[in-house]
Amino acid sequence: MSSLNNDEHQEAAHSPALTLLYDGGCPLCLREVKLLGSKDRQRNGELLKLTFVDIDHADYNPMSYAGISYREAMGRIHAIDESGTVLRDVEVFRRAYGLIGLGWLYAPTQWPLLRPIINLAYSIWADLRLRITGRPSLENLCQARNDKCNLD
Repeated sequence: MSSLNNDEHQEAAHSPALTLLYDGGCPLCLREVKLLGSKDRQRNGELLKLTFVDIDHADYNPMSYAGISYREAMGRIHAIDESGTVLRDVEVFRRAYGLIGLGWLYAPTQWPLLRPIINLAYSIWADLRLRITGRPSLENLCQARNDKCNLD
């Protein structure tokens, strides 16, 4: 039986609390990932709470991420928590910002009167995101991937 020293044990036991799937071709998404990553490092040092997966990378494999297809991930933000639960939409931001000590920014999105409005606003944003950020349509992105997003 082998034993681990403290550093090895800590590293082996540590896994990020949240894995965020993001569009690496989206300038706003990249800015958000950079901010979240920076704040995570400032608050948590080497034991990061967040990890990021670029779904636009050619090697993105849905089976490695709860079966979330390229098409699904490009349509709405998704994250997977440490228990394997899939989160979508505004809940992803609430959880991510909470993990980096900025949960207060998203706390109002849970208030009963604001929650449906915020969720609707996010839904509209998600539907328009590719166009607003100058990205090709989802259909064009899928064609560029040889329609792999339909097979994911």
